[in-house]
Amino acid sequence: MILNRLCVAVFGLSLVSACSSLTANAQTLALVGGSVYASPDAAPLSDAVVLTANGVITAVGSRSELQIPSDAQVIDCAGKTVVAGFWNSHVHFSQAVWKNAGAAPAAPLAEHMQAMLTRWGFTTVWDLGSDGRDTLPLRRRVDSGEVPGPAIHTAGSIFPKDGHPAYLPAEIKLPEASAPEEAAQLARTYMGFGLDGVKLFTGSFKGTGKPVVNMDPGIAKAAVDVAHAAGKPVFAHPQNMAGVDAVIAAGVDIMAHTVPGEPVYSPEQIARFKQQGIALVPTLSLFATLPVAPDIATRLVATTVAQVKAFSDNGGPVLFGTDVGFTTYYDTTLEYELMHRALSARQILASLTTNPAQYFKAAKKGRVENGFDADVVVLDGDPIADVTNLAKVAYTIRAGKVIYQKH
Repeated sequence: MILNRLCVAVFGLSLVSACSSLTANAQTLALVGGSVYASPDAAPLSDAVVLTANGVITAVGSRSELQIPSDAQVIDCAGKTVVAGFWNSHVHFSQAVWKNAGAAPAAPLAEHMQAMLTRWGFTTVWDLGSDGRDTLPLRRRVDSGEVPGPAIHTAGSIFPKDGHPAYLPAEIKLPEASAPEEAAQLARTYMGFGLDGVKLFTGSFKGTGKPVVNMDPGIAKAAVDVAHAAGKPVFAHPQNMAGVDAVIAAGVDIMAHTVPGEPVYSPEQIARFKQQGIALVPTLSLFATLPVAPDIATRLVATTVAQVKAFSDNGGPVLFGTDVGFTTYYDTTLEYELMHRALSARQILASLTTNPAQYFKAAKKGRVENGFDADVVVLDGDPIADVTNLAKVAYTIRAGKVIYQKH
């Protein structure tokens, strides 16, 4: 039965609250002397001070204008740049280290969280496929402050019939839908257990030289309708242009990848993306680091960069994401370099901050402004002058609490 296949994704989720929140850090934090970009399109404020208390930004201004409380924890940001906390809108908590995350010792979890996410400035992430028996207890421990880490949103996956991807172990039982009602049932189950969204494999890679298995748009739409009725977003792994067309037909919200090796999106597709408000997560470095010949990798990157440029030039929202956790290439430098072939430095910063905050309706995230959540990244250099400075993180701060500090 289809519910038996749900054990991979949802067993035990009812034991975990979906509404847990990070324990606030009551101490005042003062980031002093750096340049602050309040938003990607703002001019930098030099020699600035950012004050936070109880997980909220309480003041932003010039050091000459703001008084630093005597009891504040002061972080010297001279020569550094302060921006809003980063979102990674495509990650996975599926590696062996996350197994039994509810009971495993905290130290190895914190160490891997740092290597994979907090070291690179991420204060909020979207998990697009993992075992809920691990991810939701992990989220609970992160939100309690026991394991320093980002806010974790998680989505339940639905695959087409016979759509087990070649890159996932054959012994894993995946939730497949062969009819609209099966997809709707899966989505209802995910929503009932408090998941934050749904991920559809509208195209599933079966191996080199084998046909992609695509999800029927009617099946995809059945899941979309359930998620949207619950106010939750739907992601899709398109794989090919037929998968992209299914995204459009089904009303999916976010494409979790570009489509490597395929042509630029057609004018009709581009128009529908904008009309329907579809967002795109490029994951360019994923394709650049595939174990293929260099000339093939170059071609894959060229096609995906062209897709990002066409999508963005038409006004579509680009959301930063790397598929980290599936890929073990944690360094974000290459992703920034590849994105910069299609986007400006300010657009890339927006993909990390204001774009996801707006898209996912996180009204108090994405900006360094009074009253916003104290999710902040301190960088060693100016990211607008050199986009690779986005990967040079000195501090990652979530809800006013330092969750990563460079040593």
